[in-house]
Amino acid sequence: MQIKFVGLPSETVAQIKRRDTYGHEPDREVSGGDGYPCRHCLQETPHGEDYLILAHRPFEGLNAYTETGPIFLCAQDCGPYTPSSEMPPILKAPQFLVRGYTADERIRYGTGKVVETAQIPDYAAGLLSNPDIAFVDVRSASNNCYQCRIVRA
Repeated sequence: MQIKFVGLPSETVAQIKRRDTYGHEPDREVSGGDGYPCRHCLQETPHGEDYLILAHRPFEGLNAYTETGPIFLCAQDCGPYTPSSEMPPILKAPQFLVRGYTADERIRYGTGKVVETAQIPDYAAGLLSNPDIAFVDVRSASNNCYQCRIVRA
């Protein structure tokens, strides 16, 4: 199974930079270096550059499984991450929570697992080999923050 990692779409980012999921203006801070991963370019916000903190729900619909959480975005315009089978630079922690979702954006029970970072591509490919899984989300294992999505290539 071929996979690709994807960041948030540019259209979505343009909207949520103005008003987040809750209708609030994002908070603005200055990056101190590592630890401020942009969910659009899937890079760290450069040291000394502004970044935004905002609530985001990376789903189109609403149901009990469509979680909202905090994310970071580069405050300045950045290019979108080019979808790739290579793990994006923001996935640097030792492990992440990886979960499969159905087409109606519901967690497929039994798919959520804390996975060693190097094993994410294999685990995601295995999940996506199941036709019931529409996409896989990668979240922080410690804070549950959305990182990126994995889809079939």
